[in-house]
Amino acid sequence: MKICCIGAGYVGGPTMAMIAHKSVDHTVTVVDLNKARIDAWNSESLPIFEPGLDTIVQASRGKNLFFSTDVEGSIRDADMIFISVNTPTKTYGSGSGRAADLRYIEKCARQIAEVSEGDTIVVEKSTLPVRTAESVKRILESNSKGRQFQILSNPEFLAEGTAVQDLEAPDRVLIGGSQCPEGLAAIQKLVDVYASWVPREKIITTNLWSSELSKLTANAFLAQRISSINAISALCEATGADVDEVAHAVGTDSRIGPKFLKSSVGFGGSCFQKDILNLVYLCEHFGLPDVATYWNSVIEMNDYQKHRFARRIVTTLFNTVSDKKIAVLGFAFKKDTNDTRESAAIYVCRDLIEELANIAVYDPKVTEAQMRRELSLATDDTQLTVCKDAYEATCDAHAVLLLTEWEEFKALDFERIYRDMHQPAFLFDGRNILDLNALREIGFEASGIGRG
Repeated sequence: MKICCIGAGYVGGPTMAMIAHKSVDHTVTVVDLNKARIDAWNSESLPIFEPGLDTIVQASRGKNLFFSTDVEGSIRDADMIFISVNTPTKTYGSGSGRAADLRYIEKCARQIAEVSEGDTIVVEKSTLPVRTAESVKRILESNSKGRQFQILSNPEFLAEGTAVQDLEAPDRVLIGGSQCPEGLAAIQKLVDVYASWVPREKIITTNLWSSELSKLTANAFLAQRISSINAISALCEATGADVDEVAHAVGTDSRIGPKFLKSSVGFGGSCFQKDILNLVYLCEHFGLPDVATYWNSVIEMNDYQKHRFARRIVTTLFNTVSDKKIAVLGFAFKKDTNDTRESAAIYVCRDLIEELANIAVYDPKVTEAQMRRELSLATDDTQLTVCKDAYEATCDAHAVLLLTEWEEFKALDFERIYRDMHQPAFLFDGRNILDLNALREIGFEASGIGRG
């Protein structure tokens, strides 16, 4: 088949690269109107950092994997079209702040209806509210001109930083479609694409609505676990309990398991908050206010954790950080990615900047322009300094905040950092560690990157 993917972002680019790498009989073209992004995909410096992504892109690019700005031409030639465009939270009109903004999805559907020349399978890859496929199908059928369109839902379950690994050995691949004969045939065509490397038992097929809702529900469940352990972390600090020990004890229960029970400054990324807010909006739309309130509390707890962390920094530093240097190690929302969307570091830095602190940041993959954009700071604003390494950031600092769990931070010489700090104080699990020997006894591995 000729496969087209509209959208060359964090989902479309890596997913299509893996399909081209594993399914060499198919020709895969990733299209985007953003010329700079497409140029980056065609260069030696990809626009997205993911471990292992360079290798699979270079292995297939120019053979059966192509990146292009010719959106209409690629749609016209395609047998199967993936829609992988952004679906941010609405910032206007009905549902503002909660509902998904589907204008880019609608534009894609209208362009496919206008340009496509034959029978086409259209695959929803973006994270969408349940029953979005109904709207897409209505747009396509209203301008079908005798063509047949089948709509499939194939949500992504990638974790940034491990996207290549998640694509190569997924827990599951979910494909939803109409249960009529034509829909089942379309489902099978997409099953065959993935089956070239994914075991068949890991490919789950459902109806359209189950597939669309499963993605929102999966992210909501994962985020709920993080907010739950973060809520307990506040209680641990008040009572003297150790949140890592509590999480370990709880995680050994086979009914619960240990994953996503690591206390942190709060979850970030492009999916969790957006998807839960979308779920809240859907519950309200369908007359389920109590369910909406329940899921909204997961977001509220996450926001509370971020602001609580910033407040504790201020309290620890004698109730003022005005004109004090605060070193921030890590700005991406997690390690092994340059994605900063909804990063906890943004919220913590904003709160400290409002308290007139001077922030010195080091992140191995996030650019200064990206940091300033996220913090809404002008290029000449001196409250933010972006450093070339961790030691420059921490020199003469009043506090050091570890906000992203980059592996390179584990190799830092904290004795050197301690010596170079201004009146050093280490904050660890609610206790002030003022003695370097005490810090050594704790050990950096146990110090909870992201919490202090």
